[in-house]
Amino acid sequence: MGIKQELGKKIKRIRQVRGLTQEQLAEAVDISPRTLSGIEIGENFLTAETLDKIVLALNTNYEELFSVEHLKSHEELLKEIKRFIDIISLDNQKTETVYKFLKSLIID
Repeated sequence: MGIKQELGKKIKRIRQVRGLTQEQLAEAVDISPRTLSGIEIGENFLTAETLDKIVLALNTNYEELFSVEHLKSHEELLKEIKRFIDIISLDNQKTETVYKFLKSLIID
């Protein structure tokens, strides 16, 4: 999978976790929903300006968008997931956000 597809998938995933529709994010970034859809499926590549706006609108950072966590071993990833669950279990809002995110992964 190429960088356009990887970045698009991450933008979509973060958008869904934040509970935003494509229309809402597109409006916040000042692009059309069709353009955002193309970005999310990897057909369109975004400009640096649009990327800046998406980072702000999603309340995220470049590290999250361009991380290479997928290069870790399966065992390392599971260990980190368990550690994250322990941390977020203390916060109802974070627990609900993670639930929604995980649910979206299963539905897709």
